[in-house]
Amino acid sequence: MHFLGFNVVQILWTLTFAALLVLLVVLLGRDRARRFPWFTASMVLTALRLLSSRMLYGRLAPLTMNQIFITLAAVEALVTLLVAVEIARRAFAGASRRAWINGTLALLSISAAVLIVWGPWPAWKTLTVDSTLAVLRLVQFFAQKASLLSDLLTVELGLLAVLIGRRFQAGWRSHTQQIVIGLSTAAIAQMAVRSIWQQIALHAAPQTQAEYEKVLGIQEKLYNASSVLFLAVLVWWIVCLWINEPGTEAPVAVEAVEAVESAEMADEIQPAEEK
Repeated sequence: MHFLGFNVVQILWTLTFAALLVLLVVLLGRDRARRFPWFTASMVLTALRLLSSRMLYGRLAPLTMNQIFITLAAVEALVTLLVAVEIARRAFAGASRRAWINGTLALLSISAAVLIVWGPWPAWKTLTVDSTLAVLRLVQFFAQKASLLSDLLTVELGLLAVLIGRRFQAGWRSHTQQIVIGLSTAAIAQMAVRSIWQQIALHAAPQTQAEYEKVLGIQEKLYNASSVLFLAVLVWWIVCLWINEPGTEAPVAVEAVEAVESAEMADEIQPAEEK
């Protein structure tokens, strides 16, 4: 499918990258990056991964390109886990220490159980072979499992924030809850696409070139659907993070009021000194 000479993948890439840049401008310009540094870092890494995939694909040797992409994926997975910790600390800052421990153990137990049964696990010998490819496979395996773990934790945090967030610091229209809702939505989409594609890959047995291309077409449609949803999440974040939380004043408005008050005080002091 093409539009003005561009296919769907190119259009989605352009819109997603542009939305990421706008989101970063909002995070930095509205002083949200100071409150959510790891979330900001994850958006920077996502933009970097998108840019590198467009600029480097097909221009480097396959091994070098895989090393770059797999390393970026592993770093992004680690940062995403830190985002989950950051959101949890802000959403449930008023919880007691005992509640923190019990909640953390419960979330990790559920996520670990799902992680163990989800997807095939490669043989340990294939991951411990002393070679460059084996190291890449190990890093890729770590990135995949860490990404899945962060998705599971994010979905669980999203449910908790929606259900009991008002009791703490993640009430409705708070930036914390708005961020975790977007993260949960994107995580659900990624897990759904991953699960559907795994089932298709296990049961599909194309016999002809046409059947093989049909399977690849299904994969592309699934990934495009996930990209569209992620683009919608980016727009949600841009709008929500631009608007101030209820009960807070816009920093620009506060600075303007202070500037006016300073000017009025200067005008009052100057005539007094002239007298």
